[in-house]
Amino acid sequence: MIRLNLSNRPEWLDLLPGLRVLVAPLTTALMVSARADPMMDGLSDSSSQEDMALAMAKAVARRAVLEWEGVGDDDGNLVPVSPAGIDALLEIWPVFEAFQAQYVARGLMLDTEKNASAPSPTGPSAGATATARPAQAPAPTAPQD
Repeated sequence: MIRLNLSNRPEWLDLLPGLRVLVAPLTTALMVSARADPMMDGLSDSSSQEDMALAMAKAVARRAVLEWEGVGDDDGNLVPVSPAGIDALLEIWPVFEAFQAQYVARGLMLDTEKNASAPSPTGPSAGATATARPAQAPAPTAPQD
């Protein structure tokens, strides 16, 4: 079942202790716009999955991040949100992972939900069939003293 969130209000995401971002709702228009980002066009067919994921996350974040708290320069001065700042922020591995998990993955989960079968009545794996062969009789062991 797809759960609709009809709110069009931005929400705060806590990415790391002391770091949070205010993001716009994850909409189809935002994702389509991110896919059309020039950075995405710059990727080649030989680009790795990691490069593609980072490029997409940056493209999404540049469109979604409206404000942030806890981002500063080398001297500790707060830095305003900017496309270059967003790109630099997502180069920090834990920030990238948190943004992917808390924001981008929600859109991907919805995409998966609409293409999936309904779960079995007693759980999502209850209807699965075993693929392993039954275990053989135990091997004989040496006599015990």
